Amino acid sequence: MIRRLAFSAAFLSWPAAALAADPSAVGGIAQTLLGLMAVLAAIVGVAWLLRRVGNLPTGAQSVIRVLGGASMGARERVVLVQVGETQMLLGVAPGRVQALHVFAQPVVAVRGAEPTPASAFSERLIALLKQRGQS
Repeated sequence: MIRRLAFSAAFLSWPAAALAADPSAVGGIAQTLLGLMAVLAAIVGVAWLLRRVGNLPTGAQSVIRVLGGASMGARERVVLVQVGETQMLLGVAPGRVQALHVFAQPVVAVRGAEPTPASAFSERLIALLKQRGQS
């Protein structure tokens, strides 16, 4: 126990002794800490930027769209997928995807053609804000 305390005291007093022996080391430590803070800020900034930009649609999403799905069990799902103009009902299980039915006529209208609840909400919010600004 005494050995641990002596080792801890010596280990913790080492930076203070080094600073007392060389006053120019304070500038080096400050520069190192500022550099570390700049790197951490850059990492946080890049993570924030990727999160903001990561939701942009890509070309692959315009070819294959997931129109809906339902859980059929703990690990099984039924998914309605549109590839081009064809809509397919797929059974998805761990390690297996199976086509259950291919529809000749589209069963569900494409989401891009009708307003989504989020866009309806945003339109109503904009209208309310404009109305408040005028009164």
